[in-house]
Amino acid sequence: MSGKLEGKVVVITGGASGIGLATAQLFAAESARVVIFDIDAEAAAQAIETIKGNYPASRLIVDVSNARNVEAAFMEVVAANGRLDILVNVAGGSGRRWGDAPTDSCTIEGWNQTLSLNLDSVFYCCKYGLQAMLTQRRGVIVNVSSILGLVGGDEDFATHAYAASKGAVISLTRSIASYYATYGIRANVICPGLIATPMSKRAQESKAIRDRLVQLQPLTADFGSPHDIANAALYLASEASSFVTGTILTVDGGWTMR
Repeated sequence: MSGKLEGKVVVITGGASGIGLATAQLFAAESARVVIFDIDAEAAAQAIETIKGNYPASRLIVDVSNARNVEAAFMEVVAANGRLDILVNVAGGSGRRWGDAPTDSCTIEGWNQTLSLNLDSVFYCCKYGLQAMLTQRRGVIVNVSSILGLVGGDEDFATHAYAASKGAVISLTRSIASYYATYGIRANVICPGLIATPMSKRAQESKAIRDRLVQLQPLTADFGSPHDIANAALYLASEASSFVTGTILTVDGGWTMR
């Protein structure tokens, strides 16, 4: 690797698995000082063992949907490292377990829990991450949304609270990019398509959805890899994108081009 993030202090939420873990591994390989936030203590401990780089990776057990947890975690990161250079918000997930569904049948719990998991968490992390970045007048935020924040989902992807939360992440990111540009802070958002992660297990096990991949993601007619998103995050976090802010980068095998 080329050390594109040499010595940068990076927080990655949801860093114990899937896209978050792939991003942590790649950023560490590019010589970043990686701190992963995750609620799963066992998975986080296992993840640290796989993260190899010039600097030891560390973990904090954080419920990113809890504002006090998030505030305390960022204070700990800054106390230990003196600064925060990059924040990558990956943590989130499906709300189906709580009743996320089409609007007429989405449960109130499904709505509230899904927005807490996918939107409140990003707001809290951006809020306290920005407070650290403002003192140094530089920093980078990369938020992971979804193509369902851009386009409507049909019967196979009709989780409207999820779509609303991911659309709001896009709007929040662009608002941050606009307001904080004069402070030297960049913010961009990645919208993945179907990626082979634990979260997409339902889709991966569905023959009907697999049969549709040639239409949904025609570039490969397959699921994307977590490393596809990690590479996009590396571009947006590094100096290679130093003139880029407020952008929406779709990484979706062609889903949204039609």
